[in-house]
Amino acid sequence: MTMNFQKTTKMKNNRLLLLFTFSFATLSIVANEEWTLRHCIDYALEHNITVKQYDNTRRSNEIDLNTSQHNRLPSITAGTSQSFNFGRSLNADNSYVSRNTTSSSGDISMSVPVFSGFRLPKETENYRLNLQASLEDLKKAKEDICLQVTSAYLQAIYDKEALKIAQEQISLSSEQLSRLEKMVEAGKSAESELYEARSQVAQDKMSAVKSENALRLSLLDLSQLLELSTPDSFDVVTPQDITITLTPSSPEQIYFQALAIKPVVQAQQLRVEAAQTAIEIARSAYYPTLNFTAGMGTSYYKTSGYDENSFSRQIKDNFSKSFGLSLSIPIFNGFQTRNSIRKAKIGVENQQLQLENIRKTLYKEIQQAYYNAINSNASYLSSIEAEKAANASFELVSKKYENGKANATEYNETKTKREQAEINRLQSQLQLLFNKKILSFYAGEELK
Repeated sequence: MTMNFQKTTKMKNNRLLLLFTFSFATLSIVANEEWTLRHCIDYALEHNITVKQYDNTRRSNEIDLNTSQHNRLPSITAGTSQSFNFGRSLNADNSYVSRNTTSSSGDISMSVPVFSGFRLPKETENYRLNLQASLEDLKKAKEDICLQVTSAYLQAIYDKEALKIAQEQISLSSEQLSRLEKMVEAGKSAESELYEARSQVAQDKMSAVKSENALRLSLLDLSQLLELSTPDSFDVVTPQDITITLTPSSPEQIYFQALAIKPVVQAQQLRVEAAQTAIEIARSAYYPTLNFTAGMGTSYYKTSGYDENSFSRQIKDNFSKSFGLSLSIPIFNGFQTRNSIRKAKIGVENQQLQLENIRKTLYKEIQQAYYNAINSNASYLSSIEAEKAANASFELVSKKYENGKANATEYNETKTKREQAEINRLQSQLQLLFNKKILSFYAGEELK
């Protein structure tokens, strides 16, 4: 009995071990998953809450337009009633008698708008313009999330590459420490240089920890933009070759391209048109309205103590039909229509001012992006030269240090300068890449 229990327990433990091993391997595979910029953008557009909210607004406007398009259809209603009367009532000979009566009736009516003062077609046009504006708003929301994801993605790449540089510095410092330990043992170097080398390794490790923390935070920011539950299994793909050639058009050329395609401009232009239709809608209250009406109905009546025709006979005999035209002519409504038109005109002015403000803001943004790109291009070119010089200086000092013609302090200084030059080049390179993408975005190119 004991042996069987131990055997069963051992089998369960083996299953648990296999399950744990499989789960760990699965997590390792997920953890190694790397996302490209295109993948990040597509995922964000599909899962971002703000984008979904703008899409819901678009759907709501589609329903409003559909409702307006069917306003010319007939309005049909049906009704029925049943009543019971008890007690004394006035008779035909002017005397009161006690009797009970029952009555039933039913009818159906229809009303069709014939002329509404041009209000119905203008309302449909207004809803159509608002729907188109909401579509442009949705595009603008998608553009905003694309820019945010691109910025966060490039920041993650920068932190990832900075961590690699920091790890390379640890490797160099560790090699230098090993070399010094051998030289101290052989009596060819002072012990003080050994302590300095150990201090440098510790400093490089601290820099690597800071870089790792920065990378973890940048991946967290990006994963939150993507609406991921956790950044633990998330990483980004570093482009193999980031070659950048900047040949931008002038700010004016980019601006005129942007005016024709940017959703923020298109949406506001549509809202100006919608505001202009609101004037016509308000003005329609000056016109008369004409409706066609039709109906039919029947009734049944029963008085206690009297012989009445049967229910079916009364329903047939009392059946009636009607149709006609209903005309309503506005004469005076306390200046409500006049004031509604005035307010609608003010609404047009406000929308036009908003459009002008959007155009000016867009031009300022393009100017800023243009000169940022020019400046970052100059910084990138100078950082390349600085990195070349720092590498040459480090190689020279390294050879001198190996031959005993330079001390550890000089070696560490040139190593630190080389590291900083490499980081500066990486930062200016990615900044230039982002600024170039911004200019391409304003010119209508897709972020990828």
